[in-house]
Amino acid sequence: MKVMVLVKATSDSEAGVMPTEAMLTEMGQFNEELVNAGIMLAGEGLHPSSKGARVQFSGKNRTVTDGPFTETKELVAGFWIWQVQSMADAIAWVKRSPFQDGEVEIRPVFADEDLGEAFTPELREQENRLRVEMERQS
Repeated sequence: MKVMVLVKATSDSEAGVMPTEAMLTEMGQFNEELVNAGIMLAGEGLHPSSKGARVQFSGKNRTVTDGPFTETKELVAGFWIWQVQSMADAIAWVKRSPFQDGEVEIRPVFADEDLGEAFTPELREQENRLRVEMERQS
């Protein structure tokens, strides 16, 4: 099962406060455990929402709003993509993380079989081609 682990923003992350060397060391050690266990597929921190933008869709209209955005607790400050056995496994790993405050959200990533009949063989082939190309480009 693939999951996305969303690290929620805090007032510090939104203010652009960078982690200390000690925090980076702890997170690096945790990430190393995840990699060594074959769980971590990707992970990155995000700049504050003041450096971002949102695009709202309404039919053919597109409205762009520059950050910062309100409701810090609803924003994301970073993420991981993990391959785990179950949601319980993901939760157990998150509990081991070095975070001292804040919130982390875990969401399953759709697998091909979750998409049902609408995900035709042609669409599956296209998706597989794109995955191969993305891997080649990285």
